[in-house]
Amino acid sequence: MLNENKILGLEKLGQFIIDFFSKKDDNYNEKEERLAYLMTRSEIENPWFTQENQRYNLKQWASLFTKNNIENWLSKYQLSNSSKRVGLILAGNIPLVGFHDIISVVLSNHIPVIKLSSKDRLMLPYLLQLWNEFSNNEIEYQIVERLENFDAVIATGSNNTARYLEYYFKDNLSIIRKNRTSVAVLKGDETDEELQLLADDIFRYYGLGCRNVTRILIPNDMKLDRLFENFINYKDIINHNKYANNYDYNRAIYLLNQDLFWDNNFVMLKEDEKLFSPLSVINFSRYETLEEVKQFLDTNKDEIQTVVAKPELGLESIGFGETQNPSLETYADNIDTMAFLSVI
Repeated sequence: MLNENKILGLEKLGQFIIDFFSKKDDNYNEKEERLAYLMTRSEIENPWFTQENQRYNLKQWASLFTKNNIENWLSKYQLSNSSKRVGLILAGNIPLVGFHDIISVVLSNHIPVIKLSSKDRLMLPYLLQLWNEFSNNEIEYQIVERLENFDAVIATGSNNTARYLEYYFKDNLSIIRKNRTSVAVLKGDETDEELQLLADDIFRYYGLGCRNVTRILIPNDMKLDRLFENFINYKDIINHNKYANNYDYNRAIYLLNQDLFWDNNFVMLKEDEKLFSPLSVINFSRYETLEEVKQFLDTNKDEIQTVVAKPELGLESIGFGETQNPSLETYADNIDTMAFLSVI
């Protein structure tokens, strides 16, 4: 197999991360000390990247990096035998959000040419360096300030940025990703445990990811108190300075505009048809029939990353608490990156 050493190297990287979190800092080896230092520096440079969120993210990646898991993923594709240079313009809204693109390019036997986000510039290069070392230095890659000399490009940005990128790369094979967010559809009989898992879908990474839920659809007779009661585990989120600034700002705007909203001192619920909500705010709407829900989801499908709901609703959805645990086969904007890389 062309990727044998790369796959084994990625498995070793996963084990390295698992071992790292099982140790105390006074027992770190040189590589582990470097990782701990970069985690600290990352939080200093980008306060959204807290130690807790970085730990969660790294552990999630490590759990995916098993030989069987990787080989099962790759077995679905006819990988290229000739290497192409693939430009990657990475986002930086949550830790390591561009790692999947890098892994996909490397394991599809291409060469990633990486333009890092200024918000996430430390951890990715080190993880890539370790992966290369664990793979007998078989991985070829470049980290650049400006993309040049590439055969295809995968770029992630805001809707405004995407319009510029689509024009700039109009003559290139490309995947250009835009703003997306996630929604939850409640049946009304969810258990407390399910609603507490929904809180993870909302608040993990402070709500900054495209897989974070920013809009909830609830039945007409459901009481909002049930949501607030089960979100309480995240009450300390208000102690984060940048989050608190967003909360204070949005609350002040709503009060000045005399908008109706519900508040529990760390998050606000606002009845609003908008799909995207400001940070520290969750938009919600009430529905009478499931047909209304399906129509809403269909109308907004190009802006929805994922839907969280109980299976019995019959929607194309995932379970509560699963939004921030994507598999290797989960693709941003639901565009199969590996299929794209297989034909360039």
